[in-house]
Amino acid sequence: MRIWVDADACPGVIKEIIFRAAERKQLQTTLVANQMLRVPPSRFIRAVQVPSGFDVADNYIVERVEAGDLVVTADIPLAAGVIDKGALALNPRGELYSAANIRESLSMRDFMEGLRSSGVQTGGPAAFSQADRQQFANQLDRLLAGVSGA
Repeated sequence: MRIWVDADACPGVIKEIIFRAAERKQLQTTLVANQMLRVPPSRFIRAVQVPSGFDVADNYIVERVEAGDLVVTADIPLAAGVIDKGALALNPRGELYSAANIRESLSMRDFMEGLRSSGVQTGGPAAFSQADRQQFANQLDRLLAGVSGA
């Protein structure tokens, strides 16, 4: 298993949790973003900077992810793409996307996007909370239980 992180919008506290898990489990972890990222010195963690542009980071991840890998992303279309390849998708709030729930998530995303494009003020997501952080850490631990890397 490898861990891939859609890092442009991933909260710093979530990256820190991922870094600790990567070291503990000795899992190759790649953060992908269209800007320079700082990652701790580690033989397991690396950052890849891709060119700016719509879905460039997402496409980079989808092209390289393999079945059984884990992708951390809040991007629902990216999550759908990696699930189609047999990988796991976990959002930074700890919600595990699956084949069973991704279509519903895509439909809701498209519905909300339609409302916004017609001028309806929908508000944004709730502020990232300590409970979100804990839920992510717990879900990541469950997914990595029994996994060994290197």
